[in-house]
Amino acid sequence: MNLRLSAGTGRFVRFCMVGAVGFIADAGFLVAAVALVGVSPIPGRAASFLFAATVTFLLNRRFTFGAGGRHPVAQWLGYVAATSGGALINLSIYLGWLALFGRSPLQLVIGTAFGSVAAMTSNFLVSSRVVFRRAAATGGTPSGLVR
Repeated sequence: MNLRLSAGTGRFVRFCMVGAVGFIADAGFLVAAVALVGVSPIPGRAASFLFAATVTFLLNRRFTFGAGGRHPVAQWLGYVAATSGGALINLSIYLGWLALFGRSPLQLVIGTAFGSVAAMTSNFLVSSRVVFRRAAATGGTPSGLVR
């Protein structure tokens, strides 16, 4: 049985795997900031988003889409700007969850999870069609992967 995925499907699967790592980075940073440092959950969420966005950018650049032709800092700035729509979706769901269920560490993580899943499709489309479009369009193999 041949289980080979199409390039687009494989790219989406890698994006989801990177997203799972990003979720762990996001939720871990958030809980640490709130529980250990005493940061309020809303500023903590903003900081954890930037941390997770950096983690996912670096992993997506290496394993999902490839580097493309842009300088990494310019591409990171584009990534953060382009995924801001997903960030708004994510943050809206997070804030709604906290308003309904409270601010315990478990609720911080659950709200982050639901927000992350909801924003994933938007972020994949923007990432593949805007931020990493050259790498995705050429079908180049991201570094670290073998075709």
